[in-house]
Formats: sequence, structure tokens, C-alpha cells
Amino acid sequence: MTVLVFLDPAFPAGRLADATAPALLATDQGATRGDGIFESLLAIDAKPRKVAAHLDRLASSARVMGLDIPAPDAWLRAIGTALDAFAAARADSAAGSAAGPDEVVVKLIATRGDEGANSPTAWVQASAPSPAARAQREKGLDVLLLDRGYDSAVAERAPWLLLGAKTLSYAVNMAALRYAHAQGADDVIFTSTDGRVLEGPTSSVLLAHISDDGGLPVKRLITPAQDSGILPGTTQGALFAAARAAGWELGYGPVVPADLMDADAVWLISSIRLLAPVNRIDGTEVGTAAVRAQLTAELSALLAGTE
Repeated sequence: MTVLVFLDPAFPAGRLADATAPALLATDQGATRGDGIFESLLAIDAKPRKVAAHLDRLASSARVMGLDIPAPDAWLRAIGTALDAFAAARADSAAGSAAGPDEVVVKLIATRGDEGANSPTAWVQASAPSPAARAQREKGLDVLLLDRGYDSAVAERAPWLLLGAKTLSYAVNMAALRYAHAQGADDVIFTSTDGRVLEGPTSSVLLAHISDDGGLPVKRLITPAQDSGILPGTTQGALFAAARAAGWELGYGPVVPADLMDADAVWLISSIRLLAPVNRIDGTEVGTAAVRAQLTAELSALLAGTE
């Protein structure tokens, strides 16, 4: 079940479209070239989470792309229309509850529009979350380290690669996931050619170290440095703020693969999957199951308290 709401000046709250019927021109540059941007966020109990952060990142991606997109209030109205329509459709469908009635995946998408028209296409999509996302959140996942093919300084040296923008050009990311699945793994952590840990195809990387200071535990949460061409994670940022308030020490890279293997726990974190513990990297277990479970429960509780 999918709901589509197009941002249309003639419809202040957004224009509902039939998701089973053609809705996008075949010549739209989002379809022909992947020339566009998007954001994915989770709505729980009809309330979108971290929507301001996602709109800010959408605007940042648009600036990098030189793309003119609707104002935040137009997106907010369309999100509200999509969530209302999704709730109404789910109420009429017994199948909706099986996918998790409390969660809705909301995507914000903007393309450069039809070739030569200079009129971007923008829409909101609401759909049920994938059961796999919940399963990985609960059971964890196995990942492979894969070379991204760039060094960690390439984003500054070659800004046209758009590594700091969330673009529609996800073919490489999806290819990496298919490769991992073919090898029996669930996901991927990209590394740079100079040996730095970067991010997952659809997630940020976190790791934790727990030490002892005179009988008191010292808990440190680390993520790769954001100047290495990775996408700033909205959910990672929210968790860092909550963890700081709870007494965790925080750190930003550089992170190398050996740091992952030496960690007490590693996670992939994203807006839809939330906090998914990494059980094994390249077949080697990370930490212990008991510690992973304890830290995942603690950090998930902190994350649940963020907006």
C-alpha cells in the first residue's frame, strides 16, 4: 500500500495521486538520469520523526545540486496529507496491520523535472515499512567491508561527485547491497581507498567502547568524521545529542576497520531501520552477543526519546 502526494501550487495541501497509475513523465530527469534528491523518514503514531532535520538536509542537498524545490511549509502540508490518506487506506485494509500499524515510511522526493522544462517535480510517498527493517533492528545483521573506490579527501577535492548530498543516484549503493546478499551478508560498510571507514549504503556507522575508570564505566560512542565524504546522519545526530545528555562521551573519526573489530559494539543507524546491531563483519563476530544486546537496548531507549 502506497500513497503519493504531489506538491502542486494548485493544491495547497498537496495533490493525491493514484499510486497504481502513471504519475511521472517518462522524460523526467529523475527517471532518465537519477537527477534529483530525496529524504526518508519514519512516522510513528502519525507523527513524523525529525522532520525539521530531514527538511534541512533536503534543502542542503538541493543547494549542492542547484535544484529549486518547494518551501518547507509546502512539504509539511503534503506530509500531513499523505499520512492522513495512508491512515484512511490502512483502516480499510486488514493487510495494513500486518506491516506494523504504528510506523509509516515517508519519502520526500524532488527531481529536476522534464528535460528543458525548468520545472522540478516534487512529491511525498507514504508506505508501510519493510519487515526486514524491523527484523534487522531486532536480530542484528552481518556486514561486509567494501571499497568505495574513493579516498577520504575526495569530497573536498571533487565536489561534483555530490558525496555530501542525498541524491536519487543510488545504483552503486544498491549494487553493493546485492553483492553482499550474494555473499550471504545483510549489508555493507564502505571504506575509502586510504583505509577509512565511511558509511553504509543507506546508513551511518556507530561504534561503542566501554572502559573502566576506578570502578565506574566510561561509555564512548564514535562515528566516522563527516568531512570524509559521507552523508550527515539525522538519526545519528539525534542519538549523539541524547547520549551526551545521558553521560556518554562522543567522538568523530577517523575510524579504520581495526577500530570496528576492536569495538564492544557496532551499529548501522538510519531513519527507517533505526539502530541495527552488527553481529559479524566479514564473518568475524563483533564483541559479544550479551554486550551488543545490552548496549543496543540502552541506546534504542535513548533514541526513542528523541523527536
